[in-house]
Amino acid sequence: MSSKKSDLINILSNNYPNFLKKDLKKIIEIFIAETKNSLKRHERVELRDVFSLETKLRKSRFARNPKTNERVFINKKYSIIFKSSKMWKKKVNEKI
Repeated sequence: MSSKKSDLINILSNNYPNFLKKDLKKIIEIFIAETKNSLKRHERVELRDVFSLETKLRKSRFARNPKTNERVFINKKYSIIFKSSKMWKKKVNEKI
């Protein structure tokens, strides 16, 4: 199941009725923007007891196109590594 930003805002507004929806929307947008900017600067983003995000440099290499079996050169690039916390893994894997 995937979540949309609007779903998250609705859940937060139901749980915290004192906050206005437009304020919650702004908070979510700021969080996403700051996370994106930090990852662009190759900084580690960590939400304690939930998850961490960081970038990792992938070396340039030769790969193979499976359709044509042709060798293709892939430039070096950064990828995002997601790592969940032990506590979160435990909670997700609990039996209901």
